[in-house]
Amino acid sequence: MRAFGWDWGRVPAAALGAVLCLALCGAGPCQAQSSGQSNIPPGAPSGAGAAAAAGAPAAADSGDLNSRLEKLSESLQVTRAELAESRAEVRELHGMVQQLIAASGTHMVAIPGPAATPANPASPASAVPSAAAPPYATPAEVQANPAQLTQDDWELTNARIDEQAQDKVETRLKYRLKVSGIVLFNAFAVTGQVDNLDVPTAAVYSENPQSGGSFGGSLRQSTIGLTGIGPEILGAKTSGDIQMDFFGGLPVGYGGGNSGVARLRLVRLRMDWKNSSIIAGLDVPFFSPNVPTSYMSLALPEFAASGNLWAWTPSIRYEHRYSEGREQYKMEAGILMPGGYGAFFSGARYPGAVEASRQPVYSVRVSANRTDEVHPITVGASGLYIPMRFSNVNISGWGALADWKFAIAPHAELSGAFFVGKGLDSFGGVPVAGYPVTEDVNYYALAEPAIERLTMIGGWTQLKIPIDVRNEFNVGAGTGGRNSSGLGAIEYYNQYLQDFAARNQSLFVNYIVKPRSDLVLSVEYRRLRTYQISDDTASAGQIGFAVGFLF
Repeated sequence: MRAFGWDWGRVPAAALGAVLCLALCGAGPCQAQSSGQSNIPPGAPSGAGAAAAAGAPAAADSGDLNSRLEKLSESLQVTRAELAESRAEVRELHGMVQQLIAASGTHMVAIPGPAATPANPASPASAVPSAAAPPYATPAEVQANPAQLTQDDWELTNARIDEQAQDKVETRLKYRLKVSGIVLFNAFAVTGQVDNLDVPTAAVYSENPQSGGSFGGSLRQSTIGLTGIGPEILGAKTSGDIQMDFFGGLPVGYGGGNSGVARLRLVRLRMDWKNSSIIAGLDVPFFSPNVPTSYMSLALPEFAASGNLWAWTPSIRYEHRYSEGREQYKMEAGILMPGGYGAFFSGARYPGAVEASRQPVYSVRVSANRTDEVHPITVGASGLYIPMRFSNVNISGWGALADWKFAIAPHAELSGAFFVGKGLDSFGGVPVAGYPVTEDVNYYALAEPAIERLTMIGGWTQLKIPIDVRNEFNVGAGTGGRNSSGLGAIEYYNQYLQDFAARNQSLFVNYIVKPRSDLVLSVEYRRLRTYQISDDTASAGQIGFAVGFLF
């Protein structure tokens, strides 16, 4: 039906309803005037003249309505065209993803397909989804197009979509901020006596132990972190991050053993250029970059007292990178400011031997890296100079270190580190250097300087066997200690050295599975063996289970 030069069959029902309402509203007053008593004022035109006068406004109203309908039609046509373009882009992207996934050749599940699109996008039916159009690809479509998506990739894609949909953390200066961490529960059974029930690092010798072992659980290794992205300064991208856990001690009172005091783990500020970086903060020692894989030992890294120089230390360093093809060479130089071993809770901080020297620790590291997807290799070598000052003597410590990480097979990676030197106690790797009692002048004046003069040696290595993206095995061993004959010669300086550990050994094996991208499960067995100055040997073991939720 055509009227006013327009095809009314192409107008949607909602538009026709609006037109009829306007027409009815306009017709009501006219009918009221033509029935009953005349309401025409004196002097107004009547008869044919009145009809002619009424026809002019009616023609004007019709023209205005026709103009409105034309604008509505134009707007509807534009909307339909944009919808058709969007659907075409979705189909094109869907096809590209299918081609990429099909080329991977891994175990697949079918991709949810797009809704069927009518042959004529401009028709009115295209504005309403067809009831017969399935929201997923039909079996015939899947067989015709074998492009499919792995379940892992599908879950990862959904996780990324959910991440974009969630509320964002906003900072006062409007910079990007990311919250991350892990809620970690550990359950464990210990045989023998250890220095720390949650995360044992050494076995403790006891002639009359209270029991042959223990059992417990903890959430103190849970970690939370913040990462912020700052502005560009002097051509460098700036960023910073902070990490905290609850392994800073135990509160007093009921339930204190199950709780934990918040502790600062890492705080870093970075300025990154294309080929160089400046990093400052409380950080992992840059001369010891590798970390063993364990969810039973997160608060203190594996081998913390048996070969791993791990202690987080305030530092500032400069890093320069040079790339040539797949080869990358890196040089790092910086200063570190280690503190002493905190044996007791105290509200005051006193200078350690390095801090009393009024100088930092100086370190340099060079490394070579090959970015090969099948056989990546990283090998590094480092050197340290460690000035120390005691009440009556100055001692110059030193350290030589090597670290490595490389694939020995398509599904096996070997990593580790080795060190030798003097005065490396502040960075871990060996059993704790005695029991520094504040009132014992003998210890600080005689025993501690003698200990720092002794040569230290240690290291660790780990074999990682990833079965697939969800499952992996790890096995590792480490050892660290001081010259035992030298320790025996200075034992008479201090009575506390009678139970001093000369050497410590550790072995672990674990299995880690990640059923989802945000869930991790692990079982681990750890064996400790500690040798005392008195030739007594202590052994202990721990078997544990870890459940972690990543966010």
